[in-house]
Amino acid sequence: MDSRKNARAAQAEVREFLTTRRARITPDAAGLPATGNRRVPGLRRSEVAHLAGISVDYYAKLERGQIAGASAGVLETLARALQLSEAEHRHLYDLASAADGVPTSARGRSRSTRPHQVRASLERVVDAITGAVAFVRDEMQDIVAANDLGREFYRPVLGEKDASGAQSGRANLARFQFLDPASREFYPDWDTMA
Repeated sequence: MDSRKNARAAQAEVREFLTTRRARITPDAAGLPATGNRRVPGLRRSEVAHLAGISVDYYAKLERGQIAGASAGVLETLARALQLSEAEHRHLYDLASAADGVPTSARGRSRSTRPHQVRASLERVVDAITGAVAFVRDEMQDIVAANDLGREFYRPVLGEKDASGAQSGRANLARFQFLDPASREFYPDWDTMA
């Protein structure tokens, strides 16, 4: 009985969190046209779903508190669509973790650092791997860290360094795969990789 009561309380907390965050964002603040009469303040469910790139039915399910099983990608796009602060963003992950028992760390979220910045401890781990290619990519497919063998192996992706020794631009695996003709030579079976 207690577990059902806890589950209902968790769903109610998710429901309240998502609805209050949706209510505080105006269409104008979200970059959407303000059309029609609005019965409630803020964005409509369909507008949040559109901004997050998920179906209206799926967003409605999440807003009803059924957040268990939501992927890190869905939580990330939802956080952006709802313009969550860092603390709210962490809370969203904590709610999802509590709902399905998946630790926050297992969802692959790396918001504790700014985008494209890797913690020094992770860089040390990657650099400590000397007998194999090792690299770290973010959710946008940018290579954000690599060991010596990784930098050598992914040289066609990483590009050349400028005079200061810094990489020119961000190395993005998806951009390289689909927009750089060199990828057809880099990947032995390009069609499978694509």
